[in-house]
Amino acid sequence: MTPNLPKTELKRVVIVGAGFGGLVLARELSKRSDLQIVLIDKNNYHQFQPLFYQVAMAGLEPSSISFPLRKVFQSKNNVHIRVTEVVKIDTESNVIETKLGPVEYDFLVLATGADTNFFGMKNMIENAMPMKSVSEALALRNRMLQNFEDALSVETIEERHGLMNVVIVGGGPTGVEVAGTLAEMKRHILPKDYPELNFDSMQIYLYESSPEVLEVMSDQASKKAKQYLTDLGVNLRLGVRIIDFDGKYATTNTGDRIRTNNLIWAAGVKANAIEGIPVASIVRGGRVKVNQFSQVEGTKNIFALGDLALMTEEKYPNGHPQLAQPAMQQGELLAKNLVRMLKGQEMKPFVYKDLGSMATVGRNLAVVDLPFWKFQGFFAWLTWMFVHLISIVGVKNRLLIFINWLWNYATYDQSLRLIIKPKILKEKEPDVVKEIV
Repeated sequence: MTPNLPKTELKRVVIVGAGFGGLVLARELSKRSDLQIVLIDKNNYHQFQPLFYQVAMAGLEPSSISFPLRKVFQSKNNVHIRVTEVVKIDTESNVIETKLGPVEYDFLVLATGADTNFFGMKNMIENAMPMKSVSEALALRNRMLQNFEDALSVETIEERHGLMNVVIVGGGPTGVEVAGTLAEMKRHILPKDYPELNFDSMQIYLYESSPEVLEVMSDQASKKAKQYLTDLGVNLRLGVRIIDFDGKYATTNTGDRIRTNNLIWAAGVKANAIEGIPVASIVRGGRVKVNQFSQVEGTKNIFALGDLALMTEEKYPNGHPQLAQPAMQQGELLAKNLVRMLKGQEMKPFVYKDLGSMATVGRNLAVVDLPFWKFQGFFAWLTWMFVHLISIVGVKNRLLIFINWLWNYATYDQSLRLIIKPKILKEKEPDVVKEIV
């Protein structure tokens, strides 16, 4: 197999990764007829990461937060999509090696994002449940719902507690949103689905090694989120770390052991760097050091965006936050700068415009930090919903999500609690040809 890309006189821009930064860049460049764009991703769809937790908690279907890449670029003849993985970069030959074969480039843009960081803990890698993709979110949903089914049939109270208790590691936006959603399910939905189970005994723990939840947000947001979670019945364990999980017990650095089969890991990320990137440019967390024009340090025609890129500014000496907005803003500017490069013009340096941050804890409960205003509660919740709705790719997806949210608000019941397990196909046995003697 080969990538089978058409050879033209046009300059070729290869974009690896169709996340927020890569997709914005590809859409901007696709408006031009003087460039050939090759978009490479291991999936054939763009996924909206901020709502993974709603898929995991049976609030949304995976398809409503995913959008086919080929549909985005249906009318763009200069965009070529290849679903594969990049194995290696040859910076001297301007070639990337993919699982489909080699791809030449004039300009290479790496927007591969980040993956779960278990910090080398072997047991955590094997037993914890991450949530950095649609498929992982769906697997988490299956696991949680199956455990409630299994809890009906176990013989001992200890086994039942293990199946029902949940430990969430990480007090950032993802951990807070998962904990809040799960607490509301425990209060309003699960008792109706499983009347034979006593949900008063179900414990939801949120562990955060820092002294506060949402530490990256304002003090007002942090304190309000803490109050919301406590009111919802979440057991907050702040300033405490989970150091081990064997599938049945989570162990803390203080020596406590919590009986649970469900540990959701939302405690850290590491960048998805690719072999061949200059070693000197790879820094903490696997991120790639870039200049103000998104150029990878030590290269001229290789760029990096979003979670993968570490770009420092006076206000951000440790790099920009690994969120959607920096990636999208970098993608927009890089599209203009690539055109400037082709015209021999001077490129413009990137300056991050912080549009604010937000997190939802539950029904009518959210916190919003804008550069000019910080607020919490019902209006913050409406703001959170509006911002996320307009950010979704595709009118149909926005409509489906809005209907789901409206139905859930009116009924407290999403009705999406399906355990959908992929069927594993057996390998076809080779035909045996018997020789007739």
